Amino acid sequence: MTASAFSLSAAIPSVGFSILKGQPAIGGLHGATRHYFCPHCMSWMFTRPEGIDEFVNLRATMLDNASWFTPFIETWTREKLLWATTSAVHSFETLPNYEDYASLIEEYAKQASKPTL
Repeated sequence: MTASAFSLSAAIPSVGFSILKGQPAIGGLHGATRHYFCPHCMSWMFTRPEGIDEFVNLRATMLDNASWFTPFIETWTREKLLWATTSAVHSFETLPNYEDYASLIEEYAKQASKPTL
Protein backbone atom coordinates (compact mmCIF):
# COMPACT_ATOMS: atom_id res chain seq x y z
CA MET A 1 0.00 0.00 0.00
CA THR A 2 3.02 2.32 0.17
CA ALA A 3 4.64 1.59 -3.21
CA SER A 4 7.93 1.55 -1.33
CA ALA A 5 10.34 -0.85 0.32
CA PHE A 6 9.17 0.55 3.67
CA SER A 7 5.90 1.23 5.44
CA LEU A 8 7.13 3.56 8.16
CA SER A 9 4.76 4.26 11.02
CA ALA A 10 4.85 5.62 14.55
CA ALA A 11 2.79 3.92 17.25
CA ILE A 12 0.87 6.74 18.90
CA PRO A 13 -1.14 6.06 22.08
CA SER A 14 -4.84 6.14 21.16
CA VAL A 15 -5.60 8.51 24.04
CA GLY A 16 -3.22 11.07 22.50
CA PHE A 17 -4.57 10.79 18.96
CA SER A 18 -7.50 12.62 17.43
CA ILE A 19 -8.63 13.74 14.00
CA LEU A 20 -8.87 17.52 14.04
CA LYS A 21 -10.40 18.12 10.63
CA GLY A 22 -12.25 16.07 8.03
CA GLN A 23 -13.24 12.44 7.95
CA PRO A 24 -10.78 9.83 6.65
CA ALA A 25 -11.89 7.06 4.31
CA ILE A 26 -11.30 3.38 5.04
CA GLY A 27 -9.27 1.85 2.24
CA GLY A 28 -6.63 -0.72 1.48
CA LEU A 29 -7.46 -4.11 2.87
CA HIS A 30 -11.03 -4.09 4.18
CA GLY A 31 -10.71 -6.35 7.21
CA ALA A 32 -10.70 -6.06 10.98
CA THR A 33 -7.54 -3.91 10.80
CA ARG A 34 -8.69 -0.55 9.52
CA HIS A 35 -6.48 1.52 7.20
CA TYR A 36 -7.49 5.19 6.93
CA PHE A 37 -6.81 7.35 3.90
CA CYS A 38 -7.27 10.98 2.91
CA PRO A 39 -10.56 11.00 0.98
CA HIS A 40 -9.18 13.59 -1.44
CA CYS A 41 -5.75 12.22 -2.46
CA MET A 42 -6.07 8.70 -0.98
CA SER A 43 -2.75 8.98 0.88
CA TRP A 44 -2.49 6.36 3.60
CA MET A 45 -2.57 8.29 6.89
CA PHE A 46 -2.95 5.84 9.78
CA THR A 47 -4.05 2.36 10.81
CA ARG A 48 -6.02 1.03 13.76
CA PRO A 49 -4.65 -2.53 14.15
CA GLU A 50 -7.06 -5.36 14.87
CA GLY A 51 -7.22 -6.23 18.55
CA ILE A 52 -4.79 -3.50 19.61
CA ASP A 53 -6.85 -0.52 20.73
CA GLU A 54 -4.05 1.01 22.81
CA PHE A 55 -2.34 2.69 19.87
CA VAL A 56 -2.75 3.98 16.33
CA ASN A 57 -0.10 3.41 13.66
CA LEU A 58 0.43 6.87 12.19
CA ARG A 59 2.33 7.08 8.91
CA ALA A 60 5.46 9.01 9.87
CA THR A 61 5.26 10.92 6.58
CA MET A 62 2.10 12.62 7.94
CA LEU A 63 4.16 14.45 10.59
CA ASP A 64 5.11 18.06 9.93
CA ASN A 65 8.55 17.29 11.37
CA ALA A 66 9.67 13.67 11.50
CA SER A 67 13.33 14.45 12.28
CA TRP A 68 12.96 13.02 15.79
CA PHE A 69 11.70 9.70 14.47
CA THR A 70 14.03 6.70 14.21
CA PRO A 71 12.90 3.09 13.76
CA PHE A 72 12.79 1.04 16.97
CA ILE A 73 10.90 -2.04 15.77
CA GLU A 74 10.63 -3.46 12.28
CA THR A 75 7.87 -5.93 11.49
CA TRP A 76 6.90 -8.21 8.61
CA THR A 77 10.56 -8.74 7.74
CA ARG A 78 9.77 -12.12 6.17
CA GLU A 79 8.36 -10.06 3.27
CA LYS A 80 11.13 -7.47 3.03
CA LEU A 81 13.47 -6.92 0.13
CA LEU A 82 16.92 -8.35 0.87
CA TRP A 83 18.62 -4.96 0.48
CA ALA A 84 16.08 -3.07 2.64
CA THR A 85 17.68 -2.40 6.03
CA THR A 86 16.81 -0.14 8.96
CA SER A 87 18.43 0.91 12.19
CA ALA A 88 15.62 -0.73 14.19
CA VAL A 89 16.65 -2.26 17.52
CA HIS A 90 14.17 -5.14 17.20
CA SER A 91 13.13 -7.15 14.15
CA PHE A 92 10.17 -9.51 13.76
CA GLU A 93 9.19 -11.77 10.86
CA THR A 94 5.54 -10.83 11.46
CA LEU A 95 4.45 -8.93 14.59
CA PRO A 96 5.72 -9.15 18.16
CA ASN A 97 3.73 -11.37 20.49
CA TYR A 98 1.05 -9.32 22.23
CA GLU A 99 2.59 -10.20 25.62
CA ASP A 100 5.88 -8.60 24.52
CA TYR A 101 4.44 -5.15 23.82
CA ALA A 102 4.66 -3.95 27.44
CA SER A 103 8.41 -4.64 27.68
CA LEU A 104 9.03 -3.19 24.20
CA ILE A 105 7.18 -0.01 25.14
CA GLU A 106 9.11 0.24 28.40
CA GLU A 107 12.42 -0.21 26.57
CA TYR A 108 11.46 2.38 23.97
CA ALA A 109 10.40 4.87 26.66
CA LYS A 110 13.80 4.54 28.33
CA GLN A 111 15.60 5.01 25.03
CA ALA A 112 13.41 7.91 23.91
CA SER A 113 13.86 9.81 27.19
CA LYS A 114 17.62 10.06 26.67
CA PRO A 115 18.73 13.43 25.28
CA THR A 116 20.31 13.40 21.84
CA LEU A 117 23.54 15.25 21.23
